[in-house]
Amino acid sequence: MRFTLLNAVVGLFYPSVCAACGNSLFQWEKTVCTRCRSLLPKTGYERHEGNPLAQVFYGKVRLRAVTACYFFSKEGKVQHLIHELKYKDNPDAGVYLGQELGKTLREAPLFQGLDYLIPVPLHPKKEKERGYNQSLMIAQGVAEVTGVPVGTTFLTRSVYTSTQTHKSKEERWQNVKGIFELHHAEQLQGKYVLLIDDVLTTGATLEACALALSVVPGITISCATAACAGQ
Repeated sequence: MRFTLLNAVVGLFYPSVCAACGNSLFQWEKTVCTRCRSLLPKTGYERHEGNPLAQVFYGKVRLRAVTACYFFSKEGKVQHLIHELKYKDNPDAGVYLGQELGKTLREAPLFQGLDYLIPVPLHPKKEKERGYNQSLMIAQGVAEVTGVPVGTTFLTRSVYTSTQTHKSKEERWQNVKGIFELHHAEQLQGKYVLLIDDVLTTGATLEACALALSVVPGITISCATAACAGQ
């Protein structure tokens, strides 16, 4: 009773707000309000092998499947969610996005039989600045829904790079080319892994990660993100 009363008092002065629209949440809502949950634009790409996101990687790296949970648009609700996750110290937004992504993957034939979820790593300096790796938060949400374990030791980012925002496609690729290092490759032989990131735009970061993993004998790689630019 005391805990409930304390929560009510705290909520009165510091109300929880929806990470997508900024409106106050009802007591039974968490992270994203009921209205926004129904309005966030899902892609449905998880069931289509040759979808526009998969085509981004054609001729660059061999992937089994590529998907994103939501479409990302400027000033839209999904952008607000991603902004909360990356710049507003709101890891719960990432877990929520991961849970929703996990729900789309759970029944999708192309994503069955996964052995590991591998979040795109941050450089230790960047992770310290942010307080967490946003891709790991998403991966944890996916893991909660699918039961697939998260593997955080297989890839590391060896170079501290500048943000990809506002860079051209070629600049993004040059920014991440060769900066990911593979570890414990023997544990990945013959395994099916899913690379996870927050937003897919040009695909440069995921491509660089996939190329680092692709030297493992018998490995199968797919990619999934919380959101993607409109394709």
